[in-house]
Amino acid sequence: MTLYAYDDQQRSLSAIWGTGTGHRLAPVAAVPESTKDRDALRLAEALTTLSGALWRTYTHPPEAAGSLEENSEGWRRAQTQAVLPKVPEILENPNLPDGGTMVVSYDPVEESAHHVGRALHAISDDKLSDAVIREVRTELDAIERAGLGDLTGRAAHAVTLTRAGASPAQIAAADELLRTGPLGDPALFTDLDPAASAVAAAHWLQAAADVTAKASGIAPTAIVRDADNIEALPYRTPTIVLELMQEGLSPYDAVTHLLAEAMAVAEGYVYDVEELQVRFAELDELADRYPDLPASLLAEVRLTTLDPTRPALDLLEDLLTGIRACWLIYSESADLDIPDTEDEAYAEELDEQVHTAFLEAVRKEAQKTADRLH
Repeated sequence: MTLYAYDDQQRSLSAIWGTGTGHRLAPVAAVPESTKDRDALRLAEALTTLSGALWRTYTHPPEAAGSLEENSEGWRRAQTQAVLPKVPEILENPNLPDGGTMVVSYDPVEESAHHVGRALHAISDDKLSDAVIREVRTELDAIERAGLGDLTGRAAHAVTLTRAGASPAQIAAADELLRTGPLGDPALFTDLDPAASAVAAAHWLQAAADVTAKASGIAPTAIVRDADNIEALPYRTPTIVLELMQEGLSPYDAVTHLLAEAMAVAEGYVYDVEELQVRFAELDELADRYPDLPASLLAEVRLTTLDPTRPALDLLEDLLTGIRACWLIYSESADLDIPDTEDEAYAEELDEQVHTAFLEAVRKEAQKTADRLH
């Protein structure tokens, strides 16, 4: 979300938001000399809360909730999205106390907008109100464009967020970057929605695992784990993604499943109680077998595979590591009739040949199975 700050020295209100390459700051409005600091701070806090509610409509779209039936979570999200066009009007005409009572909305966006409107009403300055309404329109425009896959301008803030879904345009852009460099590209983190980048990376991980399986004889789902014997790396998440895709899930469904799990945990919920019960049952069985280890075994239990504070970025990092793990196995297993040599320059040239062969094979496999992304 965008953070709003009040500078009591300059008497100004500013907006601060994150992007893939750092934070940006923009002035919003001058605060009148007659305005009390506490009122200006209350306005900044209300704007920050509103921004959080607005951006949640991007990270938690209705279709990601599964059901749109009346009174379902998806239905409630759709109701919230329907409020977005009304926000500027609410800022101008907020619910105010009337005879000791006041109408309060259950919708987070609507009620947050009323809070901003009441803060503006308390300050009662037309120039400030007009500037704040323009600022909120900028936020609304950024969220709309981000949902369509356009992450330019203020919408670049979406790069720092985890969305329970991904736009086809962003997935296609990430896929093209990986085609250019299958081992990863910094722009996947700085310019694109990380969830979309993770979907494309899952597709390329599967292609790399399949190529490496042919060269090594190791099952695709075991390759990343085996690479941990060559170089310590986070193999758990890439392996889970490969297993999910082996079960028939698409890269999109595998990625969004893990993201949904982490996003639920971040909000204090358990995503899949039955799956967690299975994990505990397995640990109980191991604890019975090895009575001296139950404490250490229980310490291994995680409510989610990903870091719930940054799940999409965490997943993307691990998937790209998984592709590199495939390269480690491939480089040791590929039968390219390359002789041993003590000539260092020649050895480097041979290594480059193996590397090129791996990249070309992965590109070919990813192209052959490109329908996985659609």
